[in-house]
Amino acid sequence: MILVDTSVLIDFFKGNYSSKTELLRYIIARKIPYGICSLVYMELLQGAKNQKEYEILKEYLSTQVFYELKHEHMSYEAAARNYLKCRQNGITVASTIDMVIAQIAIENNLALLHDDSDYSHMAEIVTELIEYNP
Repeated sequence: MILVDTSVLIDFFKGNYSSKTELLRYIIARKIPYGICSLVYMELLQGAKNQKEYEILKEYLSTQVFYELKHEHMSYEAAARNYLKCRQNGITVASTIDMVIAQIAIENNLALLHDDSDYSHMAEIVTELIEYNP
């Protein structure tokens, strides 16, 4: 199962070609289980250009499978611990949201489909984070 990050979905919705959007097309065509999380949902909605685009995105995204953190505040502690672990190894992840999305992937045993180098650097240190690379 796969968690799809905002970085891929933005390009996918814009019709942009990349190796990551092609992977998403592959996943969809073969009906491989995938989903998003509430943070990805929020990031995509806040990127809408107008109310009409917002409503279209909201309608489509609300039909997706949603994955969430499983352990409330302990999940946030784990995300913070992973941030510290990365920083101690010379990697500073720019986004707190990305740390939480990574934790959602880890806790739900999902491979993360992304197009964001922060996740790749993070996965070098946080070995529980699996990147989707078939």
